[in-house]
Formats: sequence, C-alpha cells, structure tokens
Amino acid sequence: QAQLVESGGGWVQPGGSLRLSCVASGRRVSSASMGWFRQAPGKEREFVATIGVSGSNLHYAGSVEGRFTISRDNAKKAVYLQMNSLKPEDTAVYYCAADPLSRYGSRWPSDYEYWGQGTQVTVSS
Repeated sequence: QAQLVESGGGWVQPGGSLRLSCVASGRRVSSASMGWFRQAPGKEREFVATIGVSGSNLHYAGSVEGRFTISRDNAKKAVYLQMNSLKPEDTAVYYCAADPLSRYGSRWPSDYEYWGQGTQVTVSS
C-alpha cells in the first residue's frame, strides 16, 4: 500500500510560478516511477510529466515542455513539479501518481496504481 499527498496548489496570475510537492508513504513507492497529471472541469485527466525511479527518464506533455520541471528526492519519498510561466489553460486539479511496476514512467493514467487526492491550481488575473 502507498499513500500520496500533494500540496502547493493555489491561485496565481498568468506568468507566475508555483511549486507542487507530493510526499509518499509506503515501501512500494521507493522503487516506483512517478507522474503528474491534471484534470480541468469537464475534461479528461491528462498527462503532465513523468520521472523514472533514478530521477532520469523525464518526459513532458508538449503543452508544458520548457515551462514545467519534474524532479524527485528519493530520500524524502517526494516528487515535485516546478511550474513557471503559468497560463490560464494550466488551471486544473493536479494529481501525483506512482507506478511501482515501472522504473521509467508512463503517459497513461491507467498504468499508475496509486494516486493522491489532488491540489487545485488556478491561473487567472
């Protein structure tokens, strides 16, 4: 079993920055690839970024490439999402997820076994 808890969401003006954190508990997450996903009202959950177990194998959605950075600290069982140059279309609930069966990560939500409760990010003026 594992539990994921996100934090760091909030309201920010366009062009601003936020840093999301996800802290995990449970043995299985130590060897799990991690991902960030988001879901806007009325839309399906979409891939944002993923990171492999070793901290390499980084992949981003095209819409956030160059603006968002995913990282992890295995000693703290934490994964982060630094979001810069935020746009109104980035408004969504952001979820972190863990896939203990993969070392490299995946873009598909169905590959992830554990999910956090989500944190709201709102970008508006």
